[in-house]
Amino acid sequence: MSVHFGELAKKIGADGAVTGEDVLALRREAWPDGRISQAEAEAIFALNHQLETKSTEWVDFFVEAVGEYIVNQRAPAGYVDAENAAWLMEQIDADGELGSMAEVELLVRVFERAKNVPCALKDYAISQMELAVLEGTGPTRCGGSLEAGNVNATEAKLLRRAIFAPASERPAAVGRKEADMLFRVKDATLDADNAPEWKQLFVQGVANYLQGYSDANAQISRERAEELQAFMADTRVSVGGFLGRMAKESPNVFGKVFGKKEAQPSRDESVAEAHAVTHSEREWLDARIEANGQVDEYERALLDFLAED
Repeated sequence: MSVHFGELAKKIGADGAVTGEDVLALRREAWPDGRISQAEAEAIFALNHQLETKSTEWVDFFVEAVGEYIVNQRAPAGYVDAENAAWLMEQIDADGELGSMAEVELLVRVFERAKNVPCALKDYAISQMELAVLEGTGPTRCGGSLEAGNVNATEAKLLRRAIFAPASERPAAVGRKEADMLFRVKDATLDADNAPEWKQLFVQGVANYLQGYSDANAQISRERAEELQAFMADTRVSVGGFLGRMAKESPNVFGKVFGKKEAQPSRDESVAEAHAVTHSEREWLDARIEANGQVDEYERALLDFLAED
């Protein structure tokens, strides 16, 4: 981090507000080389904690800059490592308060842009999203607002983005922990003035967990991605030459060495299998419905959806 950037960030945060011109100056100073250092990311986080009001321009800069540092500054790009994940959680928790909308948007951005993140960060994001929806207040990045005690259309949209993000618990689908969170939010806001979008998300989200198909190979670990990147970057003649000679001298050698692959089920067959609700999934659903001693309107809508489908 340049000395000038650190001084600029402190100066801007002195009065607790940031202007569009301030954000432009920070962008020019932080990104001359297209990279964000850890020191710069920490200065940006510190400034975010200082600000009493956060403009759309500031939130955009904060989310883009810190998100770039978290997701792409360490190889392999797109795979958040344990150290960066721990750093992000520590920064968000630094002020001991519920994450601001800028921080919530940052979490969603990381999950939308990353290919995979550590399980600890997945669990942390679920808890933060739940807190933001149930207890958060104030304007959001897209012009809506967070409201405590209910789920409005803006909050439903934010939850939808988070649970269907590529790096979420179950890529392009809903995982069990996320489905559990949807039930907890539903129970906590059952009698509140909720938006229709929330009921739709609850029904679709839980049904997706029970019946949705998710490609098990859509996410690989950071460690595996690192191994593959190292292999692809290996330009030694011995690697390519060895495999080439094997294929030329004995065309069937790979089948003999590695064995023939067993026939795999087609995607249609996999989708059909995932669509069927298993015994354990049914037990899970029954336990959630019986927890409050009644079948409420959200659960009835879910059961009707499953029956029709």
